[in-house]
Amino acid sequence: MIIRIIDSINELIGRLISCIAIVFAVIIIYEVFMRYALHQPTRWAFDVSKQLYGFYFLMLGAYALKHQAHVRVDLLTQHLSPKVLKWVELIGYVVFFFPFSWVFLTRSYEFAMRSLAQGETTYGAVQLPVYPLKISMVVAAALLLMQGVAEVLRILFRDTKESLSHVS
Repeated sequence: MIIRIIDSINELIGRLISCIAIVFAVIIIYEVFMRYALHQPTRWAFDVSKQLYGFYFLMLGAYALKHQAHVRVDLLTQHLSPKVLKWVELIGYVVFFFPFSWVFLTRSYEFAMRSLAQGETTYGAVQLPVYPLKISMVVAAALLLMQGVAEVLRILFRDTKESLSHVS
C-alpha cells in the first residue's frame, strides 16, 4: 500500500515536471531566434532556462529511481544469485542511498531557508529569485528519500511476492 502511494506521487510529479522540458526548449528556441535572426538577444532567457533546467533535473530524480533509470554498474551484480543480489541492494541503500538522501534533505533545507530569508536573487540584468529553486531541492530530496523507502520495501517483499505467485 505504501509502495503504491509513493510510486503514484512520484509518477504524477514526474509526468507533470517532464512538461517543463517543453517550456525551456521554447525559451531556448525563442532566444536563438531573437539573437541570430533579429539580432536582439533577450536579457532573461538564459537565466530562466538555466533555472528551469535545474528545477527539471532535481525534481525528476525520484521519478528516475522509480523507473530504474539511474546509471548502474552491473558488472558484478549480474552474476549474483537473487538472494545475494537482494542483500547487496539492501546494503547499498542503507550504506549509500539513505545517508546521501538524508544529507541532501537536511543541507538543502538549510540552504533553502537561508536563501529565502535573504531574498536571494540572481546577478545580472534580470534579478530572478533563487529561493524557489533552492526550495525545490528540499522537495526533490524528500521525494527521493520516499522513493528510496518504496524501493527498499519492494526489494524486501520481492521474494514474498514470488513465492506467493508460485503457490497459486
